[in-house]
Amino acid sequence: MHDTTALLIELGAVILGLGLIGRFAGRVGLSPIPLYLLAGLAFGHGGLLPLNASEDFVAVGAEIGVILLLLLLGLEYSASELVTSLKTQYPSGAVDFALNAVPGAVAGLLLGWGPTGAVALAGVTWISSSGVIAKVLTDLGRLGNRETPVILGVLVIEDLSMAVYLPLLTALLAGVGLAGGSITLLIALGAVGLVLYAALRHGRVISRAVSSDNPEMLLLVVLGLTVLVAGIAQQLQVSAAVGAFLVGIALSGEVAEGARKLLTPLRDLFAAVFFVFFGLSTAPADIPPVLLPALLLALVTAATKIVTGWYAARRAGIGARGRLRAGGALVARGEFSIVIAGLAVGTEPRIGPIATAYVLILVVLGPLTARWTEPAVGRLRGLLGRGTPAGSAPPPAGPPAPPPAGHEELAEAPGTPAAS
Repeated sequence: MHDTTALLIELGAVILGLGLIGRFAGRVGLSPIPLYLLAGLAFGHGGLLPLNASEDFVAVGAEIGVILLLLLLGLEYSASELVTSLKTQYPSGAVDFALNAVPGAVAGLLLGWGPTGAVALAGVTWISSSGVIAKVLTDLGRLGNRETPVILGVLVIEDLSMAVYLPLLTALLAGVGLAGGSITLLIALGAVGLVLYAALRHGRVISRAVSSDNPEMLLLVVLGLTVLVAGIAQQLQVSAAVGAFLVGIALSGEVAEGARKLLTPLRDLFAAVFFVFFGLSTAPADIPPVLLPALLLALVTAATKIVTGWYAARRAGIGARGRLRAGGALVARGEFSIVIAGLAVGTEPRIGPIATAYVLILVVLGPLTARWTEPAVGRLRGLLGRGTPAGSAPPPAGPPAPPPAGHEELAEAPGTPAAS
């Protein structure tokens, strides 16, 4: 009875604290993710007040949080949208992978973590935070801008890539050989292909089978199906997160919309628990020694994300200002970087502190780059271009020549929706 009482007190205090933290973050215009991580550090091993009674419960809640994060992500996309993004955005996805995963892999090797640690850190630096970026775009009023579909296209490619990357990482972490890893990857690719085919051809039938006019029944069926599929996927070494993502893709229409509304509050609760749990598993004393490499890695990959956004927006014919806004918006890392680090921390414990510091830096820096990259570059160009160098001819009189086709500047002011 005493253990149950302590569990309830600790759990109630944690959830109440998360609510207050989230409210504070909303008022100051920040993502709550870094504050959740800091809370976990404060109450973890070596922190100010370690949680003992509720640690096992929080661990299970963290697993559910990962599953719900990926389920809700899958519900955001239809199979046709994913296929369209693959056809149109795969060059941008390849550039994104090369520019942002490679620095993480190189850093992992330089830190002496070996191939498995390098692959894990590559994922941490590769994937942008869909949740943080979506909120920033909403707050800045940019959902109608011409570059926003480009940003979302890059995020879709990253999210779909997780269906291949996570099984590969899981196989490496499990220590299976080349043959076992190849089988796991083939299973994952086969599952993704099968789900996309079924959703494209028979999506209405699947959704009708799950559909219910009773919200309670819909919640129980979707949640039960997701957890069951996630468990089966975990048993097959494919990753529970991928199983949940595939369930989300398979549902569409009114069922997906209804499930999204019902599950979003649960997702928010258990995702917060997941971030706290990740912080709990990291000793605060381990953070200062890795701050410098985390900062260097954050600066490098912030720059490479800006280049990624520039390239993707240029392919879409967006002007220079829109390209800069696209690149600045992609900088934030968050939930999925922590998910990847959480999978790897059991095999490579050193990834926990550096991933925590890295995400803390970029989840704060990301909204700033989204807001200020384009104005800052514009001001820098103005300063560099002010005045005419000695010995050079003055600029010609008359109206300026029109820009080359395909490279027109956007006419809207920063942060205001462009005409579609």
